[in-house]
Amino acid sequence: MYQLEIVSLDQLVSESHNYRKFLKLWDLKPVHKMLKKVKKEGPHEGYTIERLFLCLLVQFMEDLSDRELERFLKENTAAKWFCGFGLTENTPDYSLFSRVRSRIGTHLLSKIFDELRRQLKANGYMSEVFTFVDAAHLIAKATLWDERDKAIAQKYEKLNNEILPKFANDKQARIGCKGANKYWYGYKKHVSVDMQSGLINKVAVNPANVTDAKGFIHVCPNTGAAYADKGYCVKPAIMAAKTKGIHLAAIKKNNMKGKNFDLDRYYSKLRAPYERVFSKDNKRVRYIGIAKNQFAEFFKAICFNLKRLLVLPPPMKIA
Repeated sequence: MYQLEIVSLDQLVSESHNYRKFLKLWDLKPVHKMLKKVKKEGPHEGYTIERLFLCLLVQFMEDLSDRELERFLKENTAAKWFCGFGLTENTPDYSLFSRVRSRIGTHLLSKIFDELRRQLKANGYMSEVFTFVDAAHLIAKATLWDERDKAIAQKYEKLNNEILPKFANDKQARIGCKGANKYWYGYKKHVSVDMQSGLINKVAVNPANVTDAKGFIHVCPNTGAAYADKGYCVKPAIMAAKTKGIHLAAIKKNNMKGKNFDLDRYYSKLRAPYERVFSKDNKRVRYIGIAKNQFAEFFKAICFNLKRLLVLPPPMKIA
């Protein structure tokens, strides 16, 4: 004998589930308003752009490929609920997600990220008084063996940043170097973190050969002080800080005039807790080109901030 019980999808998702908490922490109404401006050209296969945006949010939240996301949405009831699908409703095919990413685009996603930052500041989570700044390498989807063979065939003696764009599949990736002998091919991610809460304030992607100091202009805070390592104690970063009118507290190199070891040790201790922003990063990128990888880093920053909010105490309200 079988017992039939009627339940709604809402009942199957725990009240304490993180997806429920995310929707309480982030007011998505302004985001939906921005998404309505997305061109409706091309098939959405009956799915609204708002629901597909949430699908992409789940993708970066759970670190899934397009095929993995398709399966996750089919099998996970909480993901169905979060993205607005019914229990028995068909979910999107994996081939749709790449088209949605292109349709939303990096420029619109940057505005969505700014909207989240605005809400965080309005609610007292982010003050931009003290800011941690750093950079990390991103490795492109390439081994460079084919590129090397093509360069040799055309009588080039070296495979460097001038020669690579002629042969590489990813025309915007470059060879970067950290220290004396740590090389990688790809990009560099620059990040600024609000030291009040540990939330990501700004993120930018550049080719790997762009120095930390030159990339600083993209993540320089608008107010307060920026705490940075030795890569930021040179002219490009100093000039960017002056332009914004902020104080640059960068650790100086050992051979620099005015080096204060005690002060720099203090700066290092202040910076140490915020290195967690990079602690679990996947250093290998999935996409080709700066725009697509910047899109991915915006989404990762959004997901990082939402997860970070779950462990932060409510900000104190001043009467």
